[in-house]
Amino acid sequence: MQNLRNFCTIAHIDHGKSTLADRLLEVTKTVVARDMRAQLLDDMDLEREKGITIKSRAIQMSYTHRGTVYQLNLIDTPGHVDFSYEVSRSIAACEGALLVVDATQGVEAQTMANLHLALKQRLVILPIVNKIDLPHAQTQRVTEQLVDILGCTPGEIIRVSAKEGLGITALLEAIITRIPAPTGCADTLLRAMVFDAVYNPFRGIEVYFRIFDGTLHRGDLIRFLQTQKNYHADEIGILKLEQVPQATLSAGNIGYLIGNIKAAGEVKIGDTITHAKHPCTAPVYGFSHVKPVLFASIYPTNADAYEELRVTLDKLQLNDASLVKEPETSVALGFGFRCGFLGMLHMDITRERLTREFGLDVIATTPSVQLRAIDKQGRVRLVDKPSDMPPANSLVRLEEPIMGVKIISRTDFLGGIIQLCVSRRGVLRNQAFLGRDQVELTFDLPFIEILIDFFDKLKSISKGYASVDYTLNKFTPADLVKLDILINGVQVDAFSVLVHRKNAFSWGKKRCEELKKVLPRQLFEVPIQAAIGAKIIARTVVKAMRKNVTARCSGGDVMRKRKLLENQRSGKTRMRQIGKVQIPREAFWHLLKRF
Repeated sequence: MQNLRNFCTIAHIDHGKSTLADRLLEVTKTVVARDMRAQLLDDMDLEREKGITIKSRAIQMSYTHRGTVYQLNLIDTPGHVDFSYEVSRSIAACEGALLVVDATQGVEAQTMANLHLALKQRLVILPIVNKIDLPHAQTQRVTEQLVDILGCTPGEIIRVSAKEGLGITALLEAIITRIPAPTGCADTLLRAMVFDAVYNPFRGIEVYFRIFDGTLHRGDLIRFLQTQKNYHADEIGILKLEQVPQATLSAGNIGYLIGNIKAAGEVKIGDTITHAKHPCTAPVYGFSHVKPVLFASIYPTNADAYEELRVTLDKLQLNDASLVKEPETSVALGFGFRCGFLGMLHMDITRERLTREFGLDVIATTPSVQLRAIDKQGRVRLVDKPSDMPPANSLVRLEEPIMGVKIISRTDFLGGIIQLCVSRRGVLRNQAFLGRDQVELTFDLPFIEILIDFFDKLKSISKGYASVDYTLNKFTPADLVKLDILINGVQVDAFSVLVHRKNAFSWGKKRCEELKKVLPRQLFEVPIQAAIGAKIIARTVVKAMRKNVTARCSGGDVMRKRKLLENQRSGKTRMRQIGKVQIPREAFWHLLKRF
């Protein structure tokens, strides 16, 4: 155990974590040169396309230091705020963390958020300044920032270039000398924490775990404490680039387990593994489960694919423990699931994974947030979709989630950022300068206001320099209304949305105009209306297709033509009353992209 080191990498998005992991694998010769490629641990196509890490990945390296061989367990983690749950699970399985900061960008919002997670778990922090080889690197300024934040000395900060391989040997020596070995006893009852799992269609569910106490042998009968399910450990091993089977794993090790586990619901992330015959009494409490803050409904385009979507979401939920789902029905879209996410990027990635990894064609509705509705009897009801909204005459008030938003940017853009946040009903709580030209702003912002295009406008104002981190702070009373969309007088529940009253008219008008662009023309006029309750606040019309009924009249009295036109007009009136408008699937996609 003294020769083991468990550590993870934490940083803001695009600060070079994955490239640093590549160099560590290369220097320790964990990967041979012919198998080496950029972003080696990012094995999803989406990760490579977007240039971000979505799933954490564990791998073991061997490195000889002063004649002793050390086993280094690295967990590469995501950097985006929407995947902070992946970071918290990785942190719970480690004793140390590599805090990577870009020498050209400095400390950013997610850097601070991940640092707080690591300090809360009492991890040893190794501060690293990356990209020191770039001509516009500001290594000294970033070093001063880290000294102020961590209270360390400049000599404790490791300067590296992950791309060029500079400083990697010094980093490996610091990992061995400064990160403590894991603690625990190999001769006591088995206690191991599940921090991840994946579904293998041929071998069942593969469980990734960290052993805190005891020893696990191949063939042991093990038990998951939360589900009280017993399985035989058919195969256990360590995680290198490929899985390497082992006969025994003891305290301090990170490894995998395959035990013919078929049902996704039988493995819970954060559960404790122990021996079935001699179980431990106290589970491992490594991290708490997060609650989703963003909700949207997902429906299959083919109604017959509902069961396939359910099974697929179960598999995806196993791999992404922050995803929450429950069955739902819609008049317009049929059977589907109401899903909870940690943010817009999380929702977008989930939809992409359903399509790419599992071949499902799905539709996602406009996202909404979870509100609290308090009725006249004092009962609190959680509302995460417009159709769940109680009648207005039964409510005392609605409460919306307020996010604590931290924005780090250059001082040049201070005025524009404050103006943007105030226009979104934001309240400035704190302003702190991080060095000469960098400022950290803390706002209380309603989540509804940052849901759609806030990040795009912030990046535009700051010319791409601003970074954002947000957490749920509290719920406060808000003047929110349910905005319904009626097509030919029929309400379409999938288009309903909860908005602030002052934004209702502009939202309603925009949605009507956007729907007008994608709805096909009918033989009768189709009115598109936005309404709050029984009050219509916006309206537009899809013009009717015109059929020339007088074309067959080559001559004759004008009264004959008038009669034909009058018959057409009365027919269109009857058709408008009984006609049904089929809404194409493209309309839902279009509205989601625009809003």
